[in-house]
Amino acid sequence: MKSSESTDTNETKDAAAEAEAVKAKTAAEATETTTEETAEKEEKPLTPEEQLAAAKEEAKSHYDRYLRAVADHENFRKRTIREKDELRQYATSRVLEDLLPVLDNLGLGMAAASQPNADVKTIVEGIGMVQTQLKTALDQQGLKEINPAGETFDAHQHDALSQQASDDVAEGDVLNVIRVGYSLNGRLLRPASVVVSSGVAKEEAAEEVKD
Repeated sequence: MKSSESTDTNETKDAAAEAEAVKAKTAAEATETTTEETAEKEEKPLTPEEQLAAAKEEAKSHYDRYLRAVADHENFRKRTIREKDELRQYATSRVLEDLLPVLDNLGLGMAAASQPNADVKTIVEGIGMVQTQLKTALDQQGLKEINPAGETFDAHQHDALSQQASDDVAEGDVLNVIRVGYSLNGRLLRPASVVVSSGVAKEEAAEEVKD
């Protein structure tokens, strides 16, 4: 009796194992079929219509990026112009702020000069003080005066109006400064107008040679 029951149990186990094997094989075949179908779909070439649609989509993407780049460049250009204008306006305002006290003192000097009992010497001294104040304000902005009296003539910074003989100033040196020049932060704005010494007069030089 026990032998019969043992045989039935073994047969049941074998049947279950066989069913599981069949089930696993079926699942593997299904998976393999699905994979093959997917591969076939992936390897399937695009139709002309699909290629055209893909090209249009790519072109649209490139065009959108181009429009963004153009907009960014235009914004950068406008911002640069605005910053330059602000910088120029700010720089001008700084210069004017330094000049306002000069204008104030000049106005006071004019008012003093218009008085009936104005003293000429006092007025001259006041004008000199205003001039010094103006030079100081301009110097703070980088403006330098070129006054080469007694220096060697420099064609890059001096404008020779004439030559004149001199016993005291060597030939080629600046004898007189007719109008001072100016430079701004090392850049020449106006050359100094000068008279250049031609040295000792020729007649005197000839007499010295005879002596």
